[in-house]
Amino acid sequence: QVQLVESGGGLVQAGGSLRLSCAASGPTFSEHHAMGWFRQAPGKDREFVAAILWKGPHYSDSAKGRFTISRDNNGNTVYLQMDRLKPEDTAVYFCNVVTYCVGSKCYTSGDYWGQGTKVTVLS
Repeated sequence: QVQLVESGGGLVQAGGSLRLSCAASGPTFSEHHAMGWFRQAPGKDREFVAAILWKGPHYSDSAKGRFTISRDNNGNTVYLQMDRLKPEDTAVYFCNVVTYCVGSKCYTSGDYWGQGTKVTVLS
């Protein structure tokens, strides 16, 4: 099982920035796992935001040009730098292992989700 702890969310004005962190650990976690960020807005399904794959970063259309995903050298912490935030970015953000990507979206088969970190963007 992979343990995931997200942090860094908060309240920000539209146009502002936040940096989210995800600490991954556990007996089945490897620093070679592709990792990604997902989000769930109130009343909506969880959706893909960004992933860091072996070939580089991969972004959803809504994140492209505004968000940057990165990973620390030991591979256990994944970051999401979010700039030029919009009210529609308001959601709870989660990280997880990425299993595959199709087109502009990536997916996880991970059964376990952390508690997420809440981002609220004020207009």
